[in-house]
Amino acid sequence: MAVRLDRRKKYTRMVLKDSLMHLLNQKPLSAITVKEICMEADINRSTFYTHYKDPLDLLHQIEEEIIEEMNKHLTECNFAKEEESLQLTETLLEYIIEQKHVCQTLLNQNTGTSFQKRVMIIAKQILMDHAVTEKSDRTDYFITFIISGAIHVIKDWLNNGTKQSPKRNGGTN
Repeated sequence: MAVRLDRRKKYTRMVLKDSLMHLLNQKPLSAITVKEICMEADINRSTFYTHYKDPLDLLHQIEEEIIEEMNKHLTECNFAKEEESLQLTETLLEYIIEQKHVCQTLLNQNTGTSFQKRVMIIAKQILMDHAVTEKSDRTDYFITFIISGAIHVIKDWLNNGTKQSPKRNGGTN
């Protein structure tokens, strides 16, 4: 019976997350109500409140899952080895493709949160800790520039249908 409840809980959270992502593609977070999320998910409001405080809490949980997964990939990489860095890039891009709908939604302007900034902070810290040998004020700006550019390239890639493969050979999907 406990396994069944865990499945229900997982299913409910998945449906709520999908519903919020769908609504975020239509309008900003500030205009989304719990009632709308519940109607989209076909669940009642008390079930929503069993899992989340409000739409912002639900969005934060979605962001945390994505950031946690990206952080896991980034911390496992040895940036000193070029081959491993390239492998990491491919792995991250493949993960982004798997989570395309969520990543694209989180990186758009309707979320009203700092997801992009949070990703930048994590990536910057990891690069500063593992990839940079000489640190200076310029290094900080340079890394910010690189990460910001990478995020915008990923946004364009997502918005253009991820036509180019994450693989280094540049083939199409």
